[in-house]
Amino acid sequence: MSKTILVADDEPHIVATVKAYLENAGFRVVTAPDGRQALFVARYEKPDLVVLDLMMPEMDGWEFTRLFRKESDAPIIMLTARVEDTDKVLGLELGADDYVTKPFSPRELVARIRAVLRRAGAEPAPPAVLRAGDIVLDHSAHSVTVAGRPVDLTPTEFDLLAVLMAEPGRAFTRLDLLDRVQGMRYEGYERTIDAHIKNLRAKIEPDPKAPRRIVTVYGVGYRFEESPADASRGE
Repeated sequence: MSKTILVADDEPHIVATVKAYLENAGFRVVTAPDGRQALFVARYEKPDLVVLDLMMPEMDGWEFTRLFRKESDAPIIMLTARVEDTDKVLGLELGADDYVTKPFSPRELVARIRAVLRRAGAEPAPPAVLRAGDIVLDHSAHSVTVAGRPVDLTPTEFDLLAVLMAEPGRAFTRLDLLDRVQGMRYEGYERTIDAHIKNLRAKIEPDPKAPRRIVTVYGVGYRFEESPADASRGE
């Protein structure tokens, strides 16, 4: 079931843009143009997370947060054009979970929402150890072995492999992977994924030029094959 996100902001173009990106990422979105209506919508919709502008009419973000926190522990991400540390501290002390300064990248905001939901337990944590064929990925040890041989991966390569291995057979778009892999979400350029995949294949594939574990899904992106012997070949 899709998670519900409440987006509260008095700037219609920001609401429309954020709503479009979130819906494209698979979330259900409800909106409000000011803090008072946001509180009403929140009480009715019970959102899983709130994206909240600080400077709104009727009721500002700080007052909304103060009242909302008496009724719900759903995560809050604050949006603001202000950059003073005192504002951030006040928001966090009132119960906000993260802070995004305007102008912002909608893709970055989606990635932050997913990260906050994971921390809040709204998205299940991946298994501690992932196994597929002769590949073993251990989250706690931050290690990967192939046929018993340790493989040195960069943090980005490790996270990318973990995302792919956690859902074998699923075709991920480059944007999916940018959103899901921490540390890459700020790069904002989907083709960087190709370079990381190339490097990862060089380390885990028997023949990187004919990959059987991480295969290309033409026109889409990449998927991980749990049974590489039966995998169709990609580039």
